[in-house]
Amino acid sequence: MTATPIELLAPAGNADIGIAAIDHGADAVYIGAPKFSARADAGTGIADIARLIRHAHLYYAKVYVALNTIMTDRELPEALDIIREVFRLGADGLIIQDMGLLELDLPPIPLIASTQMHNNTLEKVQFLEAVGFNRIILARELSLDEIAAISEKTRVELETFVYGALCVSYSGQCYMSQAATGRSGNRGVCAQPCRFPYTLTDGDGNIIRQEKFLLSLKDLNLMSIIPDLVRAGVTSFKIEGRYKGIDYVKNVTAAFRQAIDEFIHSHTEYHRSSSGVSEFTFTPDPARTFNRGYTQYFIFSGRGNEASIDTQKSIGQYVGEIAGTGKDFFLVGRHDLQNGDGLCFFTKQGNLAGFRVERVHREKIYPNNMAGLATGTPLYRNHDIKLTRMLKKSSACRRIAVTMDFAQEDALIRLTVRDEDGNRIETIREALFEPARDPSRALEQIGKHLSSTGGSPYQITGLTIRPEQPGFLPVSTLNGIRRDVLEALTEIRLKNYHRHTIPLVPNDAPYPEKRLDFRANVLNGHARQFYERHGAEVIEPAFETLSDTSGKTVMTTRYCIRHQLDLCSRHNRLSRFCKEPLRISDRHHIYRLEFDCQRCRMLVILEGKNTKNPSPVPS
Repeated sequence: MTATPIELLAPAGNADIGIAAIDHGADAVYIGAPKFSARADAGTGIADIARLIRHAHLYYAKVYVALNTIMTDRELPEALDIIREVFRLGADGLIIQDMGLLELDLPPIPLIASTQMHNNTLEKVQFLEAVGFNRIILARELSLDEIAAISEKTRVELETFVYGALCVSYSGQCYMSQAATGRSGNRGVCAQPCRFPYTLTDGDGNIIRQEKFLLSLKDLNLMSIIPDLVRAGVTSFKIEGRYKGIDYVKNVTAAFRQAIDEFIHSHTEYHRSSSGVSEFTFTPDPARTFNRGYTQYFIFSGRGNEASIDTQKSIGQYVGEIAGTGKDFFLVGRHDLQNGDGLCFFTKQGNLAGFRVERVHREKIYPNNMAGLATGTPLYRNHDIKLTRMLKKSSACRRIAVTMDFAQEDALIRLTVRDEDGNRIETIREALFEPARDPSRALEQIGKHLSSTGGSPYQITGLTIRPEQPGFLPVSTLNGIRRDVLEALTEIRLKNYHRHTIPLVPNDAPYPEKRLDFRANVLNGHARQFYERHGAEVIEPAFETLSDTSGKTVMTTRYCIRHQLDLCSRHNRLSRFCKEPLRISDRHHIYRLEFDCQRCRMLVILEGKNTKNPSPVPS
């Protein structure tokens, strides 16, 4: 039985971050196209994409290019040119949202359905598989049971997010940024209104929560349930973060590499989908880099505490409670705090405050500011100076296993190498040598210099030398033949890299819905043509084209403010009664909340401009 490949997929905000992700164990990376990426500010030039592809393919790792916004008719020709160019460079897949692209003459690049397509039902996934998608990025809101049900009745590859920031809305179904700021998330320029503070009022206008981050979710972390996800049918584990820095990517990728390897080690029916082994100069721990606290969201169906309503910022790693205070210092229990660490805590008012550690003397911590610090206050470290310094340096080395066979034959030497993927190359040189005065030393010298791979991507795991008593050879000769054969091996590896190509064959598979409104995100005539060919009528164009958006649902989410704030009598009969409709407002807009408990959804509906400031005193 052939083992199933498991893929660790990391973000690449640019080529250098992507290369670091590969070095730290990623089996694949995803990077933004020069234009039309859902993270517009994370687009990457063609030359850098080519550089990343070469580095990744050396390790038989993949590069997926994201071109996952919706586009106008005028933009489609440029998008097609970009797709053809990244295919020519060797990209392994194209992440898209706009169905209009399927009406174009695409190269045979594997298509990946972006999570922006709102891939949350079996019927939707089956349709996407039928029309030619090779992989589906599942909605983050799905449970293990829902994923398993999709996997059972499809053959398409399933990718799911396992770590990082969460969009509170169903991806692709959020129009709040466009409505509030004119910046469309589906066009790659989301203003992230979900991270804004809002005031929640009841049907009588009484304030329930004031100036809180009511839509800001904690970060996803599914590291502990990798075996469950594999059993459910997931084969690609995706880390969020094309806007994140290189420290975050290094640390989180390395941590998931270790976790996935631990699973594979005890489950021989699975294997890594790329080559080489990474060694780290640090101990990976995602909690030590950017995070807002963690949630497993709805992976186990039930609800929990998904939001971080007191702050939208990183809180980092829990340190412990303050055990005591002095005039200009405080005490904590066992700790590893360093001068320059950044710590934070929540004030009595529930606001996040922070300070810098100026000096550490045994159990005493001297901050630059003692304001608000009291015995019993929980502390978090959101800037780890020691880890940051380690990650700024070279922090990983990824090596491909190679065996060598060296032979002296008359007036020549022969060096044959074979890598872990079965690639083989041989180099022969003429070499005059004399019998060694000390054969054992000559043997030792040959072994030492042939095994010294230095900064190359190879690790010598086996070496045979013939004859057992070789003649003496200059160090320069040994180093030269080793260098030549490994350089040749690199080119052979790149030449033998197998890239899947899948020609797109249009068909008329029926779309699971018959009438499509603005939530289908149809912005161009080709997308309209696609849906009509598949039996659906587009009754309304994309939200971005609408002249009047008041009364429109600008967010659809499985997250529930009533449940988060314990205001839902359905789950807690003792909860506080609040007259509906509930509303949230910022300084500019008012939104009405509707609750579809039968389908476990909350709708955020734009009512209009906020013409007055809410009362400063909660009722």
